[in-house]
Amino acid sequence: MDTPPYTPPPYEHSSFDSLDILYCDFAYQQKGPFRMSNTDIAETTSKTFAELLSGPVMDIYVGKTKRRWSLHRNLLSYHSTYFREQIKEGIKEKGGKVDLFDDDSNAFELLVKWLYQGKIDDVSTMTIDKKWDYAFACQQLYLLCDKINLPQLKNLAIDQFRRGCYEAGLVPGPEEMLPVYQKTPPSSPFRKLVSKIAARQIMDPNCENDASVYRDCFAGSPDFAIDVVNAIKQSTGGNLFEDPTKGGGCQYHDHHLGQLCDSRSCT
Repeated sequence: MDTPPYTPPPYEHSSFDSLDILYCDFAYQQKGPFRMSNTDIAETTSKTFAELLSGPVMDIYVGKTKRRWSLHRNLLSYHSTYFREQIKEGIKEKGGKVDLFDDDSNAFELLVKWLYQGKIDDVSTMTIDKKWDYAFACQQLYLLCDKINLPQLKNLAIDQFRRGCYEAGLVPGPEEMLPVYQKTPPSSPFRKLVSKIAARQIMDPNCENDASVYRDCFAGSPDFAIDVVNAIKQSTGGNLFEDPTKGGGCQYHDHHLGQLCDSRSCT
């Protein structure tokens, strides 16, 4: 992570498509599959919420440690088409479980809170020493939500990420930026965000690092290099530096700086 010039975050929200409930137990009148409203989980009626928490659970194993979560199938299906398909496949082929070994367990904790409560923690309420860790967890949450198709939570995650960076006075470094380009599509807003962060770091006269710090990102993702250059171009406001083809001198000659140049073009 690096120290940035600050930028305040905007906030925006999205909504879900409503999904079918897969299961309803004996405590409620059996109606077969039915369609739920697309309201936020925190705004559902008590009856609807109870129906979402009825029925069997699905075991989900997350991260390198394969941490197990047992979550209600109805609730998973209600929120995500990805989980809906995983539930169908899991019942038939995977012994009723889903593996997310490549995802971050801290990010999944935030997902679970949102699934059941309709919200995640606000980084502004945290102490300064915890803001960056939470911001990074929200970056991982965004990547997870991009994978499982949760646009509303993606927007919450990127808002919390930006606010956490701003309040901590830190931004992601190259090692944290490259996975964004490896795991998201070209149209991803998070790509736009991190490329602008990199561009601003490069242009900041008070930043000790130059563009070479992003060498691995440039090599690992040509799209990252293009987006950074375009972000720099947009931020210059159309101002051009001096034409490098104009004039004489030996600034482009192959000799040591200050060495007497015998080229006639220098006279």
